[in-house]
Parts: sequence; structure tokens; C-alpha cells
Amino acid sequence: MINEVDKVEMLLDPEEERFVLFPIRYHDVWEMYKKAVSSFWTVEEVDLTGDIKDWNNLSANERHFISHIIAFFAASDGIVNLNLVERFSNEVKMLEARLFYGFQVAIENIHSEMYSLLIDTYISDPAEKEFLFDAIKTIPAIQLKAEWAMKWISDKDSTFATRLVAFACVEGIFFSGAFASIFWLKKKGLMPGLTFSNELISRDEGLHCDFACMLHTYLNSKCECIVEIVKEAVDIEKTFLGSCLPVSLIGMNCNLMCEYIEFVADRLLVNLGEPKIYNTTNPFDFMENISLVGKTNFFDKRESQYQKAFVGIRNGNDSFSIHSDF
Repeated sequence: MINEVDKVEMLLDPEEERFVLFPIRYHDVWEMYKKAVSSFWTVEEVDLTGDIKDWNNLSANERHFISHIIAFFAASDGIVNLNLVERFSNEVKMLEARLFYGFQVAIENIHSEMYSLLIDTYISDPAEKEFLFDAIKTIPAIQLKAEWAMKWISDKDSTFATRLVAFACVEGIFFSGAFASIFWLKKKGLMPGLTFSNELISRDEGLHCDFACMLHTYLNSKCECIVEIVKEAVDIEKTFLGSCLPVSLIGMNCNLMCEYIEFVADRLLVNLGEPKIYNTTNPFDFMENISLVGKTNFFDKRESQYQKAFVGIRNGNDSFSIHSDF
């Protein structure tokens, strides 16, 4: 049953439902969809053959750190998709937004396949592999993150706005520390396959988070507990990072990572129309241009030609532009 507050939302109004796309009604949402389509990729385009030597040369603490990061990712995309399929895609009636969600489901499936392949490639011990594949049950800090995300899927009382913010936190806060850890490997010149897939996936998730913030602007009744939800997500993420990083590594430790989470959380708050609460600076120089929320610059770089030719270009000769300030 639809929440009373949600009954007045244009995004969720059954009268908005339509089956013919043209003429486009919501051009900013449509442009986000076209941006997503233009960056489609598959796991076959990521070469992992050069990673094994680097993986074997990592210290035990580094392997512990990275394997737990990948284990979280392997489970998380399935949770995001469950929410999209069971809740958001059913609730949102704006066709342009539903197109975005439909494409996001496909992209999240690719992410899930990529992370499962990473575990399968790097981890040779069957018992350890099973442990990481079952991380939602075997690693308490990952279980905590999964349960927090899952509770919003089953929540029948919270407004759409509240759940939209919660899943913006899943993709914008829960993912950000993990992305930073792999970019840290890139700075060290290690594991090119993993780091390239991380560029592609972090670019995708940055767009998904930006999309959630855009939809939030369409709501008449904004979420009234944004700060509380963000704080919850930050605290859970800090707990996770403490379990992943029990010891300090060169250029990477739990304190620095927690500072980065606060920095990213502030960016998300601003994108949701709220003031910063942490006022923390970015501790990682290698993440200056790769902050997950709001500044996804991968689209402008056409990194290794990973933007599909002519997607978003009218008649093959006009430049595709995004007017929103990312």
C-alpha cells in the first residue's frame, strides 16, 4: 500500500504512467539515461591476466584488505538490484526514470559478475573462496552493511524519499571507501585489471548516486531525516573499514579512510540540499578528481574509448551535452 505522503508525488503518480517514450517530458532524466547507455561495458573487456603476479606479491595484510573489499562488492550489487526490481521500478511511474532503472539493473548485473570473477581469479583456496562468496553470512561487518540496506527494501512505512536517500548512501557512502582502496592500488601501479574495472564501476555508481540526487529534487516532500540516515551509513562504513584495515598499510590506514568517508558524506549531503556536517578535507591526493558523488569525470575522458560511439549524439553529428552541474 502506498504511503500517504507518497500519494502527492508526481514521480509516483499512476497518472504519469505511459508506454510511449516520445515526446520526451523530462529531459534531464532522459539525458542521465543516455549517459548511462553510452558507458555500457562487459567483463570480457577487462584483462585480468596481469593481475595474478601482483596479487601473489601483495602482503598478507594487503590481500586481507582487498579480498574483503571485493567480497562486499560481490554481494552488494545484488542487494541494489533487489531494491530496484522489488521497489523503485514498481513505484516510480516517470517513464524516463524507469528506463534509467532498467538499464541500471543490467549494469549492476555486470558489476556482480565482475566481482565474482575477481574472487574466482585471485583466490585459489576453495575454502577461502567460499568464505568470501558467502561474505554476507561469514563477515560480520559486511553482514551489518547488508542488513542495513535490506531493511529499507522491506520497510513498508518509510516514504519513497527516505528510501531514495538510504540507497544513495549505499551507493555513495558504502561503496566509496572500497573504490578508494582500489584506486590506492592503482597509485602503486598494481593490478591493472582490477583497477581498470574499478574505474568503470566507480564511474557507473557515481552516475547512479547522481541520479538518486536528481530524482530527490523532483519530490514535493523531501526526506526529513537525511542527516540521520547519512550519519548511520557513515558509522556502519567506519565499522566495516576497521575490520578490513586492522593494521596500517603504506599510504592507507583506517583513520585516513574514515576521513575520506566523512568527506564523501558531506558531498552527498550538499547534493541532497543539506549543509555539510563533518567539514573534513579529502585525505587522499589520488582521489582528488575521482570523488564518487557529483564529480564523476570519467565521462569526459572517454577512458580507453569506454563510451559507446554515437550514443547520445543526434543524427550522428551533434555533440551530446549534459546541462546539469556534476
